Amino acid sequence: MTEHLASLWQSLAATLDDVMPILGILVGFQVLVLRRPIANLRQVAYGFLLVLLGLAFFLEGLERALFPLGRLMAEQLTDPAFLGLERADTATLSDWRSHGWVYLFAFATGFATTIAEPSLIAVAIKANQVSGGTIGIWGLRLAVAVGVAIGITLGSMRIITGTPLHYYIIGGYVLVLIQTGFAPRAIIPLAYDSGGVTTSTVTVPLVAALGLGLSSHIPGRSPLIDGFGLIAFASLFPMMTVMAYAQLSEWHAGRRQRR
Repeated sequence: MTEHLASLWQSLAATLDDVMPILGILVGFQVLVLRRPIANLRQVAYGFLLVLLGLAFFLEGLERALFPLGRLMAEQLTDPAFLGLERADTATLSDWRSHGWVYLFAFATGFATTIAEPSLIAVAIKANQVSGGTIGIWGLRLAVAVGVAIGITLGSMRIITGTPLHYYIIGGYVLVLIQTGFAPRAIIPLAYDSGGVTTSTVTVPLVAALGLGLSSHIPGRSPLIDGFGLIAFASLFPMMTVMAYAQLSEWHAGRRQRR
């Protein structure tokens, strides 16, 4: 119990060090530049305290649950006994066809964490309000979630096969540029932003843990070189799926009008 409290206190102290410069900038501009008192000072102070506690508990939860869980799942899913493999050499474990459960887990993890991402929910609600209901909240969330799921699945396959990361990223952005020329203009900025909102509090920890876990248990892979890079997939593929969602919606609406 004492160890847990000491670890939580360290997380709280680290969070305070990180947040204090932001608080100093906001208060400094309010008092020294705008020269106005802080409205609802008591409420702002209470909210700041909740932010500190929330971040500290979140960081502690990452270290004690999400990171170990991601590594454990990657270890178990690549276990030769689970895969039914007679030998655990590099060639066998690097065969992408042997890891169907890894791909299923990566897809499900990417989809579920993105659906639960608070920043995506906020963006979807605002997009729905600004568009007058044209952009559906659940439609956008599902489009982004499918994109993240596909990206993480493909990224997991890249770690298993050991192919260079830049091949996927360069090819993906070439496809994004081509797709931009055909997508509705109104959706393009939102599609580009959708790639950024996925790299937030819920998605990043589990995805990073999955990548590091896979690279640690596939022979010949380096956690530093191969373990990172999944977040890039999670940012890239939602652009494609959101623009594809808009293109399909536009095509369906045009077809309905012609009827």
